[in-house]
Amino acid sequence: MKLIVHGQQAFGKSVLEALLERGEEVCAVYCAPDSGSRTDPLKAYAQEQGLPLFQPKTYKDESVVAQMKDLGADLCVMAYVTLMVPESALNAPRLGSIQYHPSLLPLHKGPSSINWPIIFGETKTGLSIFWPDDGLDTGPILLQKDVAIAPDDTLGSLYFNHLFPMGVASMCEAVDLVREGTAPCIEQDPSGGTYEGWCRAEDVKIDWHQPVDSVYNMIRGANPQPGAWTTLSGQKLTVLDSTRAEVIEATPGTVTSIDETGMTIAGDGGSILISRVKTESGAKLSAADFPGQLTVSVGDVLGAS
Repeated sequence: MKLIVHGQQAFGKSVLEALLERGEEVCAVYCAPDSGSRTDPLKAYAQEQGLPLFQPKTYKDESVVAQMKDLGADLCVMAYVTLMVPESALNAPRLGSIQYHPSLLPLHKGPSSINWPIIFGETKTGLSIFWPDDGLDTGPILLQKDVAIAPDDTLGSLYFNHLFPMGVASMCEAVDLVREGTAPCIEQDPSGGTYEGWCRAEDVKIDWHQPVDSVYNMIRGANPQPGAWTTLSGQKLTVLDSTRAEVIEATPGTVTSIDETGMTIAGDGGSILISRVKTESGAKLSAADFPGQLTVSVGDVLGAS
């Protein structure tokens, strides 16, 4: 079966690697247009393997669709695609296209589908391989896998420890099902599920007067991107690594202790121990760096200005 691999970044590269290791015939790789000075890992790997590489700026161009049809592919495997791809391009291969999405569709359609379940305090998420259509994450489901969200999982740990490796394996499993002619095509409920947009910095400003569980979930769900943030002496402070701490009675946002493990901040119904931050200048500081590089004292109130 001849495959097109369409994707970008580390996930796209890993999917391509896995397919080639299995001996799949990849006739072309489609990758996001160049942006900045860093070469996309998928692009670099495709070039290293001597595979035909294409980087169209849009898939609405009829010449791009014609090019895809001329490849004679049986299936397009979409591994982390951010550009909108119309059905004319999706259906260019003989059997169409399949796509990875890191949520249990129809829940959490949209681009930040890993952040929001953690921020909302959910205990389960997962991944879907689906048959994309002209909607946003609305096509029929091919397969799904559940993933538990542990109490201290972050965006980073959930993705890299679970949704990334499971996603690569699931894409290979989906290719097998398509090859065998047994791939399901289960329609999503068009009125069901949820959609959330990008999780942006303005969405994750910390209000220390909110229940401590809500604050902690926000910090976890935004770590490392876009990074939940507060202010310290009028300067933006992005909170990265943190854990729940023992209850200390103080005004929410108050720094109640600073030691080698980090600084403890009082919340509503509990406290949070912050062990890694990013300053307004972009410097990332661990707990050991706080005394010398962070101007903070017990009794200071975060978010006060």
